[in-house]
Amino acid sequence: MDRDATTTLSEQARARPVVTTRALTIRAGARALVSELTLDIRPGEFIAILGRNGSGKTLTLHALAGLGAPSSGELQLHGLPLHQLGRRAIARRLGLLMQDREEGLPATVLESVLIGRHPHLRLLQWETAADREIARACLERVQLGSFAERSLETLSGGEQRRVAIAALLAQDPEVMLLDEPTNHLDPHHQIAVLELFHALTRAGRAVIATLHDPTLAARFADRVLLLFGDGRWRCGPAAEVLTCESLGELYLNPILELRSGGRRVFVSA
Repeated sequence: MDRDATTTLSEQARARPVVTTRALTIRAGARALVSELTLDIRPGEFIAILGRNGSGKTLTLHALAGLGAPSSGELQLHGLPLHQLGRRAIARRLGLLMQDREEGLPATVLESVLIGRHPHLRLLQWETAADREIARACLERVQLGSFAERSLETLSGGEQRRVAIAALLAQDPEVMLLDEPTNHLDPHHQIAVLELFHALTRAGRAVIATLHDPTLAARFADRVLLLFGDGRWRCGPAAEVLTCESLGELYLNPILELRSGGRRVFVSA
């Protein structure tokens, strides 16, 4: 196959949605947080979800992961209704990074990361040497390669967050759903983690992340989904959606935009 044909095939593959929502409505009790959300999520893109606390960001991610049924609407994975797929099949394609991860039993860092390999194992199968190699490589990617044998409970909150990210990397799903991935991380590791996920989109993964900082969204996201918490939403290219007007409406607070080193920085006025 010549080079042009390879490029065309890649472009065609990226044009096909991996996750599709049609008129998805998400409620908290009687309140509609997100009404009739319609999205095509494609390989190779980074989508940031922004909104105030309680606007439905986490519930939207859980719905996309198949963990919480929407009130109405349709959710498809590769054109198939998500509810028709088994949990193992879903876990091989969709991975969810929770806001906070709680370990049920004492575990080493490596054992915790190996949990990410479970969707790829047969029933009652133990992890193989190859699985352990993958887990160790994922720890290296989050700069925790020397922590493999340490007890998870001895780590700081930020280090535990990076272990959870390594477990998601070990799972190796097509779509990575990240609920506040920068939780507990210092500025250096916030950027390092988001750069890592941004690099994964260039390799064909799709990343959907809830963020609190519109400056990070402007830096890393291709598209931004704004959730206003009253059913309204807006989605579009980051350069178009992230404006002082839209963010002021979103956060109920005046927002200023600054420019620094070619980047857009948003601060409360």
